[in-house]
Amino acid sequence: MAILEGRNLRKTYRLSKKNKVEALKGVEISIESGEMVAIMGPSGSGKSTLMHLLGLLHSPDPNHGPAPELYLGDQNVASLSDDERTKIRARRMGFVFQDFNLVPTLTAIENVLLACDYAGIKGKAAREAALEALGLVGLADRAGHKPAELSGGEQQRVAIARALVNKPEIILADEPTGNLDSDRSAEVLALLRQFNREHGQTIVLVTHDAEVGEACDRVIRMRDGRIRDNGLRAAAPAMAVDAVAVPA
Repeated sequence: MAILEGRNLRKTYRLSKKNKVEALKGVEISIESGEMVAIMGPSGSGKSTLMHLLGLLHSPDPNHGPAPELYLGDQNVASLSDDERTKIRARRMGFVFQDFNLVPTLTAIENVLLACDYAGIKGKAAREAALEALGLVGLADRAGHKPAELSGGEQQRVAIARALVNKPEIILADEPTGNLDSDRSAEVLALLRQFNREHGQTIVLVTHDAEVGEACDRVIRMRDGRIRDNGLRAAAPAMAVDAVAVPA
């Protein structure tokens, strides 16, 4: 069953009166519940824009073509208000970004607690959930450390804990291994695969990295604002990710 399904997804960014970029040109996409999917393509292909639409960070353009449709389960969320999209993101989605997006003045647990607050979870329940999430990524003993006191891999694991803390149905990750070396990249992929398999969370990864694509169930390939290949299956190298031990 599709957990995310989009049709006629268009997005144009106007840079000036005479200059515009058509980032998405009528994309159709379907992602099944429990899949771990990579979206790949060269720079400027529209893959990050597509992730932003799937994650309800932006809305598709309603003009110059058939009405866009974006279903989250059986709900068409293409034209929701900002407040409605915010509530869905907080409760049903988690996000991981290349640059970690941690607040430098906050500790690891405080950064994770931000997601709890965003979803309306407060007090003892929030703290327990944040500590549990940090434990899942092997960082319970680093809860009081600020980002500058953590390695790049540890910072990304804090970001994953923040994405996981509200137990979302969907995790969307934009180049989550882009700033990491190969060993730390493998750790992050192993974590995401673990949560995908053990908790059934749907994971959508935007990446340039072929090894990341190989670790996923399916690769969606984009070019020039369109999906060129919607169903390339990854092969055996995914087993190598499973073999990586996640630090305790």
